[in-house]
Amino acid sequence: MIIIYHNKSKVTEIVSTETGTFPSKINRNIAEVLIDLTDKFRDEIVVWCHESERDNLNVSAIETLFHHKKLLFSYSSSTNNFLDNRLGYFEDSPFIKINKEVRYATWQMSSMVGAVHASVINACKKDLKAKDNFDYFLNSFAKSAMPHGLFCYSEPRLLMQKKVVESKRKSNTYELFRFTKQHYKKRWVFLLFFNLLLFEKQFQLVPFVFSLFYRKRNFNSEALNQIVLASNKKNIELGTIDVLIPTIGRKDYLLNVLNNLASQTYIPKNVIIIEQNPDKESQSDLDFIENKKWPFAIKHHFTHQTGACNARNIGLSLIESEFVFMADDDIVFENDILEKAMQAFEITGNEIFLIACRLKSQEIAPQLPVQFPVFGAGHAFVKSSCLKGLKFNMGFEFGFGEDADFGMQLRNKGFDVLYISTTTILHLKAPIGGFRTKPVLQWQNEEIQPKPSPTVMLYRLLYDTKEQIQNYKSMIFIKNLNSSFLRNPFGYIKTFKQKWNKSVYWANELKNRT
Repeated sequence: MIIIYHNKSKVTEIVSTETGTFPSKINRNIAEVLIDLTDKFRDEIVVWCHESERDNLNVSAIETLFHHKKLLFSYSSSTNNFLDNRLGYFEDSPFIKINKEVRYATWQMSSMVGAVHASVINACKKDLKAKDNFDYFLNSFAKSAMPHGLFCYSEPRLLMQKKVVESKRKSNTYELFRFTKQHYKKRWVFLLFFNLLLFEKQFQLVPFVFSLFYRKRNFNSEALNQIVLASNKKNIELGTIDVLIPTIGRKDYLLNVLNNLASQTYIPKNVIIIEQNPDKESQSDLDFIENKKWPFAIKHHFTHQTGACNARNIGLSLIESEFVFMADDDIVFENDILEKAMQAFEITGNEIFLIACRLKSQEIAPQLPVQFPVFGAGHAFVKSSCLKGLKFNMGFEFGFGEDADFGMQLRNKGFDVLYISTTTILHLKAPIGGFRTKPVLQWQNEEIQPKPSPTVMLYRLLYDTKEQIQNYKSMIFIKNLNSSFLRNPFGYIKTFKQKWNKSVYWANELKNRT
């Protein structure tokens, strides 16, 4: 292991955990030294550490973090990140608001302390700009490589003790606009300018104009893809898997899913079926559960209470295997999907991933596993230990966002969500089932109807930064502009604010649901 100590601008010392201090290469640009060292020591983990954290660096833990090579870690105990919260004005993802108490997936990197395998830097060095200041260099690298299969994390275990400090080095507005132009579509530069003017009363014309002269940075993932993803983590012990399926009024579709599971090359231990029917006089319609012999046990729970959140929460309490496949009742998949899922748990070393889910009209190009910003409860494979203490938030019942909320609960426990597209699930979007009786929403009789949906707003209030919420507000306003705005702009703005405020009100009411 090679450790680069620095003072933010220059290297102060280079140490090998095997041979001791290097006699040269100090007082040089940190990024240049990093690239040079990884070229010379191609099979080493390279660590960077600010001088202030030298005695706090958790050297013994770093090697254990690298259960495969395609990993990039960093950590800052600062209250602010290098690119600060204004990122929310142009990126709408869970990678912005970092939970620094746990390992958290994000491309936001820090020069305070971090680590990467030399092979990764060598694979990407043609696209790296060593002349950038080190924080900008790290953030640019991670932002470019993360969509192509480099797993990037904020990792508190890099330090022995976490002490919250004020950031000594944050990006300025010029760097923020430059980063936006170099890593996002051009329109987001205009939106950043608009949002800063609208919400912070800042007229940042000069940084905006300067940013337009920068080109978008390209990233060639071919060399990175050549690094074999092969985790050495012991992720599987028992190897058992349950399948959880909520269903309502889709008997024939569900039967097809069960037949699909029965023909698997890797048979599940239990299939958990939560059947819902709002008719108080009704009984189960799933006669094939008892009338047909299945190669797995079926745990069948019948309830008159409808709702995906309630059904899945019942199902979560019935899981007993090491892993669970959270599935929909109207999907089709190959007979080796469970076998491939178990291989994915082993190869990636990760506890959660989504299998690509497509409609009949869609084609999905296969790619290597990548970190994913969303979670879908109808095509997810999860290690059951991750689910301890979690449940679907009933505030989202009969609305939108329960999957995304559950994914954030998992992230805030220190788990990452991967996306695997080398195999796919076909979602039939069955025309029957679902909400056969329209639910009565608390706000449906309001004179001013909330917009966006209160459940969507609830997710925003729970997990977004203030800037992300404000950006979402401006995006909704822009997307819904129509001729009524031209006829009466002040009336249009007034109505928009009333609908937004009503949504905020009902979202806060939903917070109290359990």
